Amino acid sequence: MSHSYSRQPSSKSSARGGVPPVDEGPWQGGPPPPHSQSNRGGGGYAPGPGSGGPAPPTMSAARLAEMLDIVRSEFDGVMQDNSNMKVQREEFEARAAAQLNELVQIKNAVQELENVHYKARVQYEEELAKLRAEIQALRAANPPHSGHMSAVERNGPPSGHPNEPYERNRGDRELPHPKVRKPPKEEIPEPLPRGSPRPAEPPRMASPPYEFPGSLSPSTVPATLRKEGPDWFAMYNPRLPQKTLDVSLLHQFNHESVVCCVRFSKDGKFLATGCNRTAQIFDMATGEMVCQLSDDKAVVEGDLYIRSVCFSPDGKYLATGAEDRQIRIWDIAKRRIRNLFEGHDQEIYSLDFSSTGHLIVSGSGDRTARIWDMETGKSRILSIEGNSNPNDASGDTPMNEGSAATDAGVTSVAISPDGRLVAAGSLDTVVRLWDVQTGNLLEKLKGHRDSVYSVAFTPDGRGLVSGSLDKTLKYWELNTSALKAFADGKAPKNSPDREPYARAIHNFVGHKDYVLSVAISHDGQWVVSGSKDRGVQFWDKYGTAQLMLQGHKNSVISIDLSPTGGSLATGSGDWQARVWTYNSLGNAP
Repeated sequence: MSHSYSRQPSSKSSARGGVPPVDEGPWQGGPPPPHSQSNRGGGGYAPGPGSGGPAPPTMSAARLAEMLDIVRSEFDGVMQDNSNMKVQREEFEARAAAQLNELVQIKNAVQELENVHYKARVQYEEELAKLRAEIQALRAANPPHSGHMSAVERNGPPSGHPNEPYERNRGDRELPHPKVRKPPKEEIPEPLPRGSPRPAEPPRMASPPYEFPGSLSPSTVPATLRKEGPDWFAMYNPRLPQKTLDVSLLHQFNHESVVCCVRFSKDGKFLATGCNRTAQIFDMATGEMVCQLSDDKAVVEGDLYIRSVCFSPDGKYLATGAEDRQIRIWDIAKRRIRNLFEGHDQEIYSLDFSSTGHLIVSGSGDRTARIWDMETGKSRILSIEGNSNPNDASGDTPMNEGSAATDAGVTSVAISPDGRLVAAGSLDTVVRLWDVQTGNLLEKLKGHRDSVYSVAFTPDGRGLVSGSLDKTLKYWELNTSALKAFADGKAPKNSPDREPYARAIHNFVGHKDYVLSVAISHDGQWVVSGSKDRGVQFWDKYGTAQLMLQGHKNSVISIDLSPTGGSLATGSGDWQARVWTYNSLGNAP
């Protein structure tokens, strides 16, 4: 009887959940062995005759699913790694592209700088060749006085007209060549006898017959009339028979901004400077900075320039006036503010202590000067208006006379050595004198043609010097007897017949731009002025220029002479303060 071969599931196969048994031999799935043959008709497996072996095994669905899960997991891991690698590659490519772009920009910038440098070098060599040719021609015509070239010959003149003053940036080492002006030759008027009536029109001030330095430069004066340093030079007036002064550079102090003011202590041992937000004190013996004073409570936004500094007579305090309209009195030893004086409506331009140290006077753009009591902090306002003498101690007619009432900010103040007078220069071209005790306006001194930026009393209190934007200085002789009579209550007030309290007797002409600061030596022998023309001039008290000192690369904003003599301080827009030594050579007038 024929029948299909089949085996009943054993208990072992049933325990496996009905899964057909598989051969435990070497074949573990896949195609059947070569000797086997599929039963294509019945769809089953037909063993050979007499075969009693087990049926060929088949792969289980669970095993297949497990293997597929493993493959899928491996595939997902590979895909994740590939995605990460792709992100990293994109990041690296972006970085490389940015660095490449930066390198290209650097290369372009270097090429541009090389081109600029090449053009500048070519231009410099051309100008240098021209200057050398001119120098050789001059030397052929006039043998040189020395075997070295001056700073002007080395660097050459600026572009443009060779005789025009010019502005330059910090670091520019070229020197100006100002124009020559021929002033009228007039006689200096004699002082009026005291008690005599004042003429209807006062005589004009006379200018010196010769303006120094004029068109002179170090290359055009003999070696005996010039002195040069690494970055400065001094030129002596060739019209004088002999040199009267010698100057040398002692210290150079670099700052972080424009140096607005410089001031020596009364003993000459220290120098204070003011710039943006800070005041500095330097030791003159060592050249080291002793301290830097800055108010942490001051306004933070914008600039806050210290316009004026002043030591108290005992050297314990430093007063600073700034653009925030406040006067700060610093205790130097403690590095803190002792007093804070408020009352001005605009920025403070100038400060000066009285000789006793009890009072301090301030000048402001609000058209007032104030006298402050150091102990109480109270102030007395010195008004620019008042019933002053209708006769003006003047010479020239001021410019912008009609604007005097509206533009009279006080730019500079000074207290006389005896503490009786306050002098102030103003934007309205007028120098004013007040009585300290009463606060009365005594005199308006008219003669300048433009704003007065600086005033200083002579050490004996008998004279006053003013510097103006009209490029001149004036020496005012004070009528001390009339002033004393007024102080004693013996002089008539506001009388047209009274004696003038001051009159201009000397005119100092020579600067080629604004006179910004003036100072007088401790012995009254020398008057010194600083100017926008970047020069400092020494004059005798009669208005004769002795020497011109060029040591800054920008305007000389502030100067001061040591009260003990022998030292000059200069502050400039080139962010530097310098200290110079000077001494008389025994040939002084």
